[in-house]
Amino acid sequence: MAKITRTWWGESFLDVLGTIMDDGRLRRGRAYAGPNRLLEFSIKDTSVKAKIRGNKNPYFGVYKEPRYKTEFKLKQFSAKEWDGLTEEITRNAACLSQLLMNEMPKGIEAVFARQKLNLLPRNKADLVTKCSCPDYADPCKHVAGVYYKVASLLDRDPLLLFQLRGMDALKLQEKLAASPLGKALIDQWGEGEQVVEYQAHRYPEPPVKVAAVSDLKTFWQGEQALPLVGHFSGQPAAAAVLIKKGGDYPAFWQRDQSFIEVMEKLYPRIVDKNKAQL
Repeated sequence: MAKITRTWWGESFLDVLGTIMDDGRLRRGRAYAGPNRLLEFSIKDTSVKAKIRGNKNPYFGVYKEPRYKTEFKLKQFSAKEWDGLTEEITRNAACLSQLLMNEMPKGIEAVFARQKLNLLPRNKADLVTKCSCPDYADPCKHVAGVYYKVASLLDRDPLLLFQLRGMDALKLQEKLAASPLGKALIDQWGEGEQVVEYQAHRYPEPPVKVAAVSDLKTFWQGEQALPLVGHFSGQPAAAAVLIKKGGDYPAFWQRDQSFIEVMEKLYPRIVDKNKAQL
């Protein structure tokens, strides 16, 4: 059976289901995460809502295919708790830099633990669920299906987990970027969205005034040839930083191996192979 998640945080998000649900409901719940069952799905602020296609069951008098409305939330942290967490993160350069690049830090749970909290759900108390189905169990298999769907989304957008806990990811990044350590890191990366350090000797500065182009050859070749790249170190300020900003495991990437790790190895090989043509 294909894996639902490919990241450690996605797997950890699902672990709580194994501790609070029986195996039968858990196995059936996975089937409700697919497009044939999940008719509607939305995430607004901290709430996840879905409409799920149920099963006919003449034995119980269900002759018409039912539609169940499902909703779940994670236990919210207060504004005071988030202030403490944010301050704690700003003391940790590794966590801070990864969160600014839309990555889930490996040491994030230790940061939350120091505030006596946990980011990933650990028990049933972390879940607030509702479903219109007649199943007495909480969570039911329909809620489990929605939970699986969210886990798959976390692979591509790990900061969604912060949103579900009550902290908008962009606001969190703004606060981190405004901290002294955040400012220092951003200054090192570069201003604004351009976080890749371009070498001045590789790309000549554009002229202040652009002269009129008389022909296409002048337009494409310019008056001055680009310099050779013999002095280029080949080492960017941060490896694969633009890819990291988009998040790991994009929708088109179906392998279990990390997309970012593959690109980090591929880019230097492409530069080395084509250095003579640059």
